[in-house]
Amino acid sequence: MPRPTPTGPAEPFTPLHFQLVLLRRMADHNPELVETARADLGVSVADMREANRRWQAMLHARGGRSAVSRYRSILGAPERRLTRTVGDLACEALLWPVPLWPHLRFEVLLSPTGAVWNEWLIRAPGTPGPSLRTLADLTPWSCTVDEAARAFAPARPLEGSAPTRWGLAFAAPDEISGEPRRVRAEFTWGLLQRWTEI
Repeated sequence: MPRPTPTGPAEPFTPLHFQLVLLRRMADHNPELVETARADLGVSVADMREANRRWQAMLHARGGRSAVSRYRSILGAPERRLTRTVGDLACEALLWPVPLWPHLRFEVLLSPTGAVWNEWLIRAPGTPGPSLRTLADLTPWSCTVDEAARAFAPARPLEGSAPTRWGLAFAAPDEISGEPRRVRAEFTWGLLQRWTEI
């Protein structure tokens, strides 16, 4: 006998679910921070897994929405729209607030043709960034890719281990000796997760 088809609408995918997607990727490197954030949101591990499952299904659905349409449907209208210059091109950046990180914004960078070029967390415009002077300042979730690259220039981009991950190689002073050490910093969704010496 066939199973009945649900008649009610599926539960909407909300900004809360999207934050769980961000946390799910970060749990690989910082499970304790993710556990605290998850508890603050009042959701279970199962909730986080289910949000990620639904997100992946949306990403891989045949004939699904474009990336921009997907973000608009989940996060609503962007809080801000900015123009960013990439090489000789003027690109549009759409910014949304992320309650878990009130001083950050989720940025979707669009090419002149409207294709999504980048999706990550950045410092909210007008919000002071962290003071990054030594390796001791590079704590998990303390800074974004751009902030680390500026603080410890010149930084070399490295390929990430997944589509939502980025790496940077640079030299930063040791907090005790002051001697520069070469490190690889790893970022998930644009937010620092850890660094290792190279």
